[in-house]
Amino acid sequence: MANRTTKRISRLKRKRRIRKNINGTSGRPRLSVFRSASHIYAQIIDDVKGHTIVSASTLDAQFKETGIKGSGKEGAVAVGKLVGQRALDKGVTKVTFDRNGFLYHGRVKSVSDGAREAGLNF
Repeated sequence: MANRTTKRISRLKRKRRIRKNINGTSGRPRLSVFRSASHIYAQIIDDVKGHTIVSASTLDAQFKETGIKGSGKEGAVAVGKLVGQRALDKGVTKVTFDRNGFLYHGRVKSVSDGAREAGLNF
């Protein structure tokens, strides 16, 4: 139990350190990724207005239609593509990537790869 809280506290410290330098604007919003043990979530946020522009996760109905299991890298790529397509529909092409304190590998990297495949630039 102590190991779990230590990992969480370490991630939150990294998150605070990263968020000092990363800020989403109207011209270049922030693509934030959160991963849990069984799901992955991505949202594009305009920090100036304080609004979420688009979001996608493994719990979305559109994702569930694909039939991909949500806990792996394939699911993360699909979520990245989904959030990228939704962003392009809203007119967002450039984003800043916020890994939210998670290390940039595995499922977090897969989300960014899927978003890039969909057409987002970062």
